[in-house]
Amino acid sequence: MRLSTKAQYAVRAMVRLNLEQKDSPVSIREISTHENISLTYLEQLFAKLRRGQLVSSVRGPGGGYVLARPAAEIMVDQIIDSVEETLVPVSCMDEFGNCACSEQCVTHNVWQELGERIRGFLSSVSIEDLTRDARQRILDQRAELQDTPCVED
Repeated sequence: MRLSTKAQYAVRAMVRLNLEQKDSPVSIREISTHENISLTYLEQLFAKLRRGQLVSSVRGPGGGYVLARPAAEIMVDQIIDSVEETLVPVSCMDEFGNCACSEQCVTHNVWQELGERIRGFLSSVSIEDLTRDARQRILDQRAELQDTPCVED
Protein backbone atom coordinates (compact mmCIF):
# COMPACT_ATOMS: atom_id res chain seq x y z
CA MET A 1 0.00 0.00 0.00
CA ARG A 2 1.28 3.44 -0.88
CA LEU A 3 -0.03 6.92 -0.14
CA SER A 4 -0.13 9.32 -3.04
CA THR A 5 2.20 12.26 -3.38
CA LYS A 6 -0.81 14.47 -2.59
CA ALA A 7 -0.95 13.02 0.93
CA GLN A 8 2.81 13.05 1.44
CA TYR A 9 3.26 16.60 0.17
CA ALA A 10 0.28 17.91 2.11
CA VAL A 11 1.65 16.54 5.39
CA ARG A 12 5.14 17.90 4.62
CA ALA A 13 3.69 21.29 3.72
CA MET A 14 1.68 21.45 6.93
CA VAL A 15 4.76 20.63 9.02
CA ARG A 16 6.77 23.25 7.13
CA LEU A 17 3.98 25.78 7.65
CA ASN A 18 4.11 25.12 11.39
CA LEU A 19 7.92 25.34 11.41
CA GLU A 20 7.97 28.69 9.60
CA GLN A 21 4.84 30.29 11.05
CA LYS A 22 6.18 32.40 13.87
CA ASP A 23 3.95 35.45 14.20
CA SER A 24 3.13 35.93 10.55
CA PRO A 25 1.62 34.02 7.64
CA VAL A 26 3.85 31.85 5.46
CA SER A 27 3.80 32.11 1.69
CA ILE A 28 3.31 29.03 -0.45
CA ARG A 29 6.44 30.09 -2.33
CA GLU A 30 8.48 29.75 0.88
CA ILE A 31 7.06 26.29 1.53
CA SER A 32 7.71 25.34 -2.09
CA THR A 33 11.34 26.40 -1.82
CA HIS A 34 12.00 24.61 1.49
CA GLU A 35 10.23 21.39 0.52
CA ASN A 36 11.13 21.34 -3.19
CA ILE A 37 7.46 20.94 -4.17
CA SER A 38 6.01 22.60 -7.25
CA LEU A 39 4.32 25.92 -6.48
CA THR A 40 1.36 25.03 -8.71
CA TYR A 41 0.91 21.68 -6.97
CA LEU A 42 1.05 23.34 -3.54
CA GLU A 43 -1.58 25.88 -4.58
CA GLN A 44 -3.94 23.01 -5.42
CA LEU A 45 -3.19 21.26 -2.12
CA PHE A 46 -3.67 24.42 -0.06
CA ALA A 47 -7.03 25.04 -1.70
CA LYS A 48 -8.09 21.59 -0.46
CA LEU A 49 -6.56 22.16 2.98
CA ARG A 50 -8.43 25.45 3.22
CA ARG A 51 -11.72 23.76 2.29
CA GLY A 52 -10.91 21.14 4.94
CA GLN A 53 -10.55 24.00 7.45
CA LEU A 54 -6.98 23.07 8.30
CA VAL A 55 -5.40 26.31 7.07
CA SER A 56 -6.58 29.88 6.72
CA SER A 57 -5.38 32.31 4.09
CA VAL A 58 -4.30 35.85 4.85
CA ARG A 59 -4.52 38.28 1.94
CA GLY A 60 -2.44 41.33 1.17
CA PRO A 61 1.22 42.25 1.54
CA GLY A 62 2.90 39.81 3.86
CA GLY A 63 -0.01 37.42 3.35
CA GLY A 64 0.10 33.69 3.09
CA TYR A 65 -1.24 30.83 5.16
CA VAL A 66 -1.55 30.01 8.84
CA LEU A 67 -2.79 26.91 10.60
CA ALA A 68 -6.53 27.17 11.22
CA ARG A 69 -6.13 25.75 14.73
CA PRO A 70 -3.28 24.70 17.02
CA ALA A 71 -0.88 22.16 15.51
CA ALA A 72 -1.58 19.72 18.36
CA GLU A 73 -5.20 19.57 17.18
CA ILE A 74 -4.45 18.83 13.52
CA MET A 75 -3.95 15.13 12.94
CA VAL A 76 -2.33 13.46 9.94
CA ASP A 77 -5.52 11.57 9.02
CA GLN A 78 -7.38 14.89 8.75
CA ILE A 79 -4.81 16.20 6.30
CA ILE A 80 -5.01 13.07 4.18
CA ASP A 81 -8.81 13.17 4.24
CA SER A 82 -8.68 16.77 3.00
CA VAL A 83 -6.54 16.00 -0.05
CA GLU A 84 -7.43 12.37 -0.82
CA GLU A 85 -10.68 10.71 -1.69
CA THR A 86 -10.35 7.90 0.83
CA LEU A 87 -7.95 6.21 3.21
CA VAL A 88 -8.69 2.51 2.76
CA PRO A 89 -6.30 -0.36 2.04
CA VAL A 90 -8.20 -1.99 -0.88
CA SER A 91 -10.22 -0.63 -3.77
CA CYS A 92 -13.39 -2.59 -3.02
CA MET A 93 -13.94 -0.76 0.29
CA ASP A 94 -15.66 2.58 0.66
CA GLU A 95 -14.49 5.36 2.98
CA PHE A 96 -16.42 3.79 5.89
CA GLY A 97 -14.76 0.37 5.58
CA ASN A 98 -17.75 -1.27 3.91
CA CYS A 99 -16.85 -3.79 1.24
CA ALA A 100 -18.86 -4.18 -1.96
CA CYS A 101 -18.23 -7.92 -1.91
CA SER A 102 -18.15 -8.66 1.84
CA GLU A 103 -20.61 -11.56 1.50
CA GLN A 104 -18.24 -13.65 -0.63
CA CYS A 105 -14.91 -12.07 0.34
CA VAL A 106 -13.00 -14.35 2.68
CA THR A 107 -10.36 -11.67 3.36
CA HIS A 108 -12.76 -8.82 4.15
CA ASN A 109 -12.02 -8.86 7.88
CA VAL A 110 -8.27 -8.53 7.46
CA TRP A 111 -8.65 -5.52 5.12
CA GLN A 112 -11.20 -3.88 7.38
CA GLU A 113 -8.98 -4.28 10.43
CA LEU A 114 -5.94 -3.03 8.50
CA GLY A 115 -7.88 0.07 7.48
CA GLU A 116 -8.95 0.68 11.08
CA ARG A 117 -5.39 0.33 12.33
CA ILE A 118 -4.00 2.66 9.68
CA ARG A 119 -6.61 5.28 10.48
CA GLY A 120 -6.07 4.78 14.23
CA PHE A 121 -2.34 5.34 13.87
CA LEU A 122 -2.65 8.38 11.59
CA SER A 123 -5.26 9.92 13.89
CA SER A 124 -2.81 9.65 16.78
CA VAL A 125 -0.07 11.71 15.13
CA SER A 126 -0.41 15.50 15.16
CA ILE A 127 1.34 18.20 13.18
CA GLU A 128 2.88 19.29 16.47
CA ASP A 129 4.40 15.80 16.91
CA LEU A 130 5.90 15.91 13.43
CA THR A 131 7.12 19.49 13.89
CA ARG A 132 8.89 18.53 17.11
CA ASP A 133 10.63 15.68 15.24
CA ALA A 134 11.54 18.01 12.36
CA ARG A 135 13.03 20.61 14.72
CA GLN A 136 15.15 17.93 16.38
CA ARG A 137 16.32 16.64 13.00
CA ILE A 138 17.32 20.20 12.00
CA LEU A 139 19.25 20.65 15.26
CA ASP A 140 20.99 17.28 14.79
CA GLN A 141 22.00 18.19 11.21
CA ARG A 142 23.41 21.55 12.35
CA ALA A 143 25.39 19.84 15.12
CA GLU A 144 26.83 17.35 12.62
CA LEU A 145 27.91 20.17 10.33
CA GLN A 146 29.64 21.96 13.21
CA ASP A 147 31.43 18.76 14.27
CA THR A 148 32.73 18.04 10.75
CA PRO A 149 36.40 19.09 10.53
CA CYS A 150 37.46 21.30 7.67
CA VAL A 151 39.79 19.65 5.20
CA GLU A 152 42.54 21.87 3.87
CA ASP A 153 44.26 21.34 0.54
